[in-house]
Amino acid sequence: MTQPLEKLVSEKIRAALGDQARLVSLAALAGDASSRRYYRGKIESPAAPQSAIVMQLARGSLPLSSEELSIFRDAPKELPFLNVHRFLDRLGVRVPAIYGAWPEEGLILLEDLGDRSLWDCVQGLPAAKVLKWYEKAIDQLLLIQIEGTRKQDASCIAFQQRFDLRLYLWEFDHFIEYGLEKRPGGAMGEGDKARLRESFEQIARLLAGLPPCLNHRDYHSWNLMAREDEVAVIDFQDALLAPPQYDLASLLNDRETDSVIQPALEDHLLDYYLSKREERGAKRLGRDEFVEGYVLSALQRDFKVVGRFYYLDLVKGKPGYKKYIPPTLKRLRRNLDRLSRFQSLIPILAAEFEEFR
Repeated sequence: MTQPLEKLVSEKIRAALGDQARLVSLAALAGDASSRRYYRGKIESPAAPQSAIVMQLARGSLPLSSEELSIFRDAPKELPFLNVHRFLDRLGVRVPAIYGAWPEEGLILLEDLGDRSLWDCVQGLPAAKVLKWYEKAIDQLLLIQIEGTRKQDASCIAFQQRFDLRLYLWEFDHFIEYGLEKRPGGAMGEGDKARLRESFEQIARLLAGLPPCLNHRDYHSWNLMAREDEVAVIDFQDALLAPPQYDLASLLNDRETDSVIQPALEDHLLDYYLSKREERGAKRLGRDEFVEGYVLSALQRDFKVVGRFYYLDLVKGKPGYKKYIPPTLKRLRRNLDRLSRFQSLIPILAAEFEEFR
């Protein structure tokens, strides 16, 4: 940027919120796995909000947070965040308001939804209250998946990309490359890697054959904000078409979520999801078939996540995500036990990861 960030933000706050809006302070917030940076601006004004979130975009980078998603025929002419936001906002999804956007200067000014994620919110709560919060999250998810798919809009870039066989295989290869080959101490033989790849291709083909709908693509408890009695949705710029089980598996399985969403709660929420789908007029799905796709989605996503967390440490210099690798591996072990045809992977992975033993 050609001028100090604080000065630029101050100018944009006045432009977006009125001449009387004055920036009092600008504090950096904890980053995420992307190249974006976030700040909270405290504002003094008789009419404007008392604070706003500043999203600072990386200069000279793709307008996507995931490099494997740069699969458009033509380069996007608009930031995916702004494009998808407009579509979700029209649906009635609770997304942060945009006060102003200056993509050419690398800034977006957003509503401040606070610091309490859904994950933070449910810590220490009794099971009944945990269920209520996750039901609220499922309500927002179904709005995206059911209403979003019904109101498909060619101008929304989420409908121009799909979780297909190529992308599933890319993510499995990401696990093999960073979770096995480049991970410190990784020593799996080529024969076992070939057997893994064979099973991964089977899983990828099963998932690629499921009917797709609109998905957030990273719908987990840290991308949902608990504000008063509602759940708000953030980080939706990678939305795409995928099986309905994908986002639900993300919500109930990411990082260490299963320490709270244990089997009885998971079963309740699966039933809640399926019943609410039908209430919205969606095609009825057989529970057993749906749950198989759900477990396959959880497996596929967790393999990718393990590779991704090692990648963030080894390539991006972000070691903070490594703490989630052991619980993710333990969940992978448990979910493989739920699918008899892929249990042969367990001894192969046990030779590499103690969590599988």
